[in-house]
Amino acid sequence: MTRTIPTRPASRGRSRTMASGVKLLAALPLAGMLAACQSPLDYDLRGQLGAFNTASAAQSATSNRPSPDSRGLITYPSYQVAVARRGDTVSDVAARIGLPPEEVAGFNGMQPGDAMRQGEVLALPRRAPDSLPLDGSAAPGSVDIASLAGEAIETAPLTSPNPGSVTTTTIQPTPKPKPPVVQDGPEPVRHKVKRGETAYTISRLYQVPVKSLAEWNGLGSDFAVREGQYLLIPLKEEPAPELAPAAPAVVTEPGEGSATPVPPSASQPLPDEQVEPAAVKPAAETLPKPALPEPSRQSDAAMAYPVQGKIIKTYSKGRNDGIDIAAAAGSPVNAAEAGTIAAITKDSNNVPIVVIRHSQKLLTVYQNVDNITVKKGESVVRGQRIASLRSGDDAYVHFEVRDGFESIDPLSYLN
Repeated sequence: MTRTIPTRPASRGRSRTMASGVKLLAALPLAGMLAACQSPLDYDLRGQLGAFNTASAAQSATSNRPSPDSRGLITYPSYQVAVARRGDTVSDVAARIGLPPEEVAGFNGMQPGDAMRQGEVLALPRRAPDSLPLDGSAAPGSVDIASLAGEAIETAPLTSPNPGSVTTTTIQPTPKPKPPVVQDGPEPVRHKVKRGETAYTISRLYQVPVKSLAEWNGLGSDFAVREGQYLLIPLKEEPAPELAPAAPAVVTEPGEGSATPVPPSASQPLPDEQVEPAAVKPAAETLPKPALPEPSRQSDAAMAYPVQGKIIKTYSKGRNDGIDIAAAAGSPVNAAEAGTIAAITKDSNNVPIVVIRHSQKLLTVYQNVDNITVKKGESVVRGQRIASLRSGDDAYVHFEVRDGFESIDPLSYLN
């Protein structure tokens, strides 16, 4: 026997209602996506489905990064950064700016041999030297010339033991190298990347475009950053100030508001002016000529070369505080300028050193010499022989000019 079960109309109504609800829920994400398309593109898709959106804040206009100098340095008041060139490694950048590669690499969480992208920025642990050495080696021996010069200034007599036997000339020291140009305006913030941060989160933190962050720091197309990396935060462009409307021009009649000058009167003549005659400059031949002692110089240069030879090592502040001049063994070593023998000593290699004082603070140092012909306290004239070059392969003199404890490039006085 077949049994028939009747269909309930109410069940069919509930089914239609549930189906309509499912379609409505499925349409909600689509509507959210369509609404998101009306707003600016958010690169990591956060805040586009109804949540808080910070994309508009990250798209504010920023200024361009300053151009680096010839060594790739950008200098701000409190720090410096170095910009890499095409094909550079960390060691290449460090060598170009004059800092140890290990120090620069460790400060940026890198290795000295790591390759860098063109335009990538390296933060510097300290300010780079103003000038680069031409030779990495130090001066011969390990004697402290600065201390020796200071001791010579303190102990040497102010006057020669034989007054009148020599004429000393005060020579002004050459100016120090100019410091790098410091950028004007506000200083960008340096952000050190922490674990878990990305270029997107950092751009939102400072409300700058992630594209500008990448351009300022030389990031790759993937915007990747590493833990411990320093990033320059781009500076935002300041809106132009609003100019106040110009005041309307006031039109007046000719002569209005001006005082009428009183014409001169014949009955009241102008007072006579007492004009002093201009001072007559005396002719040069009428000026008295002071009596000067016979000069000891033989050229227009401030100092003479101590040895006539070839310069084999140039001056490098902090590494080679003088110049090395090579010549034949036994060649005479002469005083570069008139003065007094302030000190005669030896370095750690038992090689003699002669120090001549020319003024209260100006001294010259002659190192790596032999057969010294002068004594401490003796006065010498310009070009007088004081020693000879050593024999063998070390036939050169290490010559320094010092303004107290500071070394100066001798070529500034010799050329």
